[in-house]
Amino acid sequence: MTLTNLITGFLGSGKTTSILHLLATKPASEKWAVLVNEFGEVGIDGALLADSGALLKEIPGGCMCCINGLPMQVGLNTLLRQGKPDRLLIEPTGLGHPKQILDILTAPVYEPWIDLRATLCVLDPRQLLDEKIVSNENFRDQLAAADVIIANKRDKATAESQQVFEQWWQTYGGGRLRVDATQGNIDAGLLTLPRRNLAPLPESAAHAHSHPSNKGLAALSLPGHQRWRRSVNSGQGYVACGWIFDADTQFDTIGLLEWARLAPVSRVKGVMRIAEGLVRINRQGMDLHIETQNVAPPDSRIELINDGDIDWNVLQTSLLKLRVS
Repeated sequence: MTLTNLITGFLGSGKTTSILHLLATKPASEKWAVLVNEFGEVGIDGALLADSGALLKEIPGGCMCCINGLPMQVGLNTLLRQGKPDRLLIEPTGLGHPKQILDILTAPVYEPWIDLRATLCVLDPRQLLDEKIVSNENFRDQLAAADVIIANKRDKATAESQQVFEQWWQTYGGGRLRVDATQGNIDAGLLTLPRRNLAPLPESAAHAHSHPSNKGLAALSLPGHQRWRRSVNSGQGYVACGWIFDADTQFDTIGLLEWARLAPVSRVKGVMRIAEGLVRINRQGMDLHIETQNVAPPDSRIELINDGDIDWNVLQTSLLKLRVS
């Protein structure tokens, strides 16, 4: 059987970074797999996890629980039957509802395959100060479904966010384990913990996403000799716009970072080709984190998410001007 953990968290909480830390502790004798789901279609998390040493299956373009759970079951079956991993980490989109996913994982058909362990929810306590996030049904249910609450980004906490989180914990934390973390650095021992929060979750309201190109089964790619491509996906009041560029396209480093810093959106995530190799960009609100490596990625991918539509053509025009080759 495959030891399995669901790792949830709202947009920008630090799920992917936490998973990268966990994968770095993988015993050499074990085979691990990651089933990753993104709201947008470009597949940024897949690019970030590509060199982690784990088997990887992407489900971009909405919630893996949509369409009666078909995208998730296809990806899950592929990993379990072909990969036969010792451990499976499942990262749903930050706008995903955990109930449907947990219902699938605990279905009788998967009993011989899956040993479901603790569900981890990664939380940036500052999110509790944002009424739009707090009132989001998926945000509330992600916390309600968790066995372990990872209070992440401790280095970014303010006195106000810490106070609000402590109040939340006193009210809702009962029966759960709390772990404080910085930059998603958590102990892999958490993955062996059993499920402890078995209270039934409320049914979620129906939520729809557009699936314009691939129905959520494969990440966006470039056909033929196309140099770049854009994809827009929307649902639950959020809009994701992403671009993918071929391996021959290189970007001006300083200009690209300024573009990412100043883009009038709430979330920016990308793996882009620059003269120095690659740059990983991760911005939530005004928090911008960058990391460079002197290796070139197979292509460039960047995605912006915002709580409402904006003029993507203006952002695209300025991004295209940053190409240097």
